[in-house]
Amino acid sequence: MSRALPRLSAATSAASPRLPLRVALWLLDSPRFGHAPSVKRFAGQLLKQPAREGVVLAQSRLGQLLCRDCGNTRDRRIGFELLRQAARSGDRRAQLELGRLYSQPRRNEPVQARHWLELAAAQGSAEAKQLLAGL
Repeated sequence: MSRALPRLSAATSAASPRLPLRVALWLLDSPRFGHAPSVKRFAGQLLKQPAREGVVLAQSRLGQLLCRDCGNTRDRRIGFELLRQAARSGDRRAQLELGRLYSQPRRNEPVQARHWLELAAAQGSAEAKQLLAGL
């Protein structure tokens, strides 16, 4: 006699794709694990698919990882584009990060920096307000 496999409800199947995102965020935000390069690499792998699917939070966090922790130009370029997508969708963290990146000497684009920092400040980012004062 064969046993039927349990059917997945809509709630179960909708929650499953979010699990990698939740695990990645937990790892990155963990004071114990979040700074280890191997953990960041694993979290980045978990964030890839949700970011491709347009999950703004995944785009923002993966973009930050790629811009901050990757040494190669290609990954930084991909990270920058992910941050731009998330920032355009209203993600305050991505707006702040773009403002920081545009204000660095490597990029030195004060108009773009001001634009993204003003958007982040309008959403309540104290750090964006401080950076704006320094521009």
